[in-house]
Amino acid sequence: MARLVLAPALARWLQEPAPAQGAEVTLAARGQHLDAALEELFAAHPRLRGYVLDEHGTVRHHVAIFVDGLAIADKRDLHQPLSAQSEIYVMQALSGG
Repeated sequence: MARLVLAPALARWLQEPAPAQGAEVTLAARGQHLDAALEELFAAHPRLRGYVLDEHGTVRHHVAIFVDGLAIADKRDLHQPLSAQSEIYVMQALSGG
């Protein structure tokens, strides 16, 4: 199964029980594609969907998703394949100057 890791800043959007403050959360992702893995995540933690995706299903500007160490190329196209060893990281993107 792929591994899905949520950065500590996203933990407040999870259902109970809440993880320890400042801790990343690691979950198993059974989907064979990124979009399916995210749908599984949102089914278990519905409040997280609106923080990660906008109303069009696009990854929000302030969120970054990495699959196997590479940032997803197109935040609108989440149908990319995963392997059983894939690691998905979802985190807040930093901006500013």
